[in-house]
Amino acid sequence: MNDDFPAGMVWLVGAGPGDAELLTRKAERLIRAADVIFYDALVGAGVLALARAETRLVGVGKRSGRHSKAQESINDLLLEAAQQGLKVVRLKGGDPSIFGRSAEEMDHLAAHGVPLRVCPGVTTASAASASGQASLTLRGAARGITFVTAHLKAGEPLKLDWEALARPHATLGIYMGRAAAGEIARQLIAAGRDPETPVMVAVNVSRPDERLIRGKLSALSFLVATISDDDPTLLLIGEAVAPRGQGRFVSVEEVLKAER
Repeated sequence: MNDDFPAGMVWLVGAGPGDAELLTRKAERLIRAADVIFYDALVGAGVLALARAETRLVGVGKRSGRHSKAQESINDLLLEAAQQGLKVVRLKGGDPSIFGRSAEEMDHLAAHGVPLRVCPGVTTASAASASGQASLTLRGAARGITFVTAHLKAGEPLKLDWEALARPHATLGIYMGRAAAGEIARQLIAAGRDPETPVMVAVNVSRPDERLIRGKLSALSFLVATISDDDPTLLLIGEAVAPRGQGRFVSVEEVLKAER
C-alpha cells in the first residue's frame, strides 16, 4: 500500500492534454485518493470522472485569458485545504512544470510548511507530435527543441528572442500561440527562418475533436483563421514536423472549404 499521500499533503498532478488514457498510473492513483481536487479548465472530463464520488471538485481554471481564479487565490485555496487535513490534488493540464505556474504554488505551500510533491504529465507538444506522426527532433535537421508561450496580458507586446528562436536546426513549440500566430510568423521570417519551414497547428490535442493543420510558416496566420478563441492551440514549427504517414491532418484546401 502506498504511503506517499498522507492527510494535509498537496500533490501537483499533470493531467496531460485531455485524453484520460494519457494519464500516468501514478496520476490516476492520486486522483482516486484525493479528498479535494482543484483543476484547470483544460483538464478533460474523462480525467475528472476518475475521482471518487465523495471527492470535492473545484474548478480554478484559466482559459483564453478569462481567469476564474487569480493565482494568489488558488495558492490560498490549496493552503487552506491542506491545513484542514485533506488530501489535496492540484490537477494541471499537460505537465505541471511547463507553463503551469507550479513554482508559485510550490513556493507558497513551502513557505507555510505544507508537504508537497509533483507528478509529471504528458505535455501537449509530445501528444501533438504523436498524433501527427512527427518527431520533435530529427537527426540532421532538428537537433533540439524550444518551448515558449505566446500568452500575454491584454495590450502587452510579444517580447521573445526571435533570433534565437529562428535558428534553423531546431523545432519550436509555441503554447497558446493562436492569437499571435501572424506576428510569430513575421518575426521568425524577419529573423531569418525560411518562410517554407513546415508548420503543424495542433488544436484540442488528444480529444475527440482534435485537428492537425499542416502548412508552411509564411501561411501561419491563415492556417489559424478558422480556430475558435476557446480551442487550446499549439504551434509546432520546424523540419521535424513535415508530413509523413497517415496522420489525421487537415489540409489547407479543407480549411478554405470550411471558410466558404
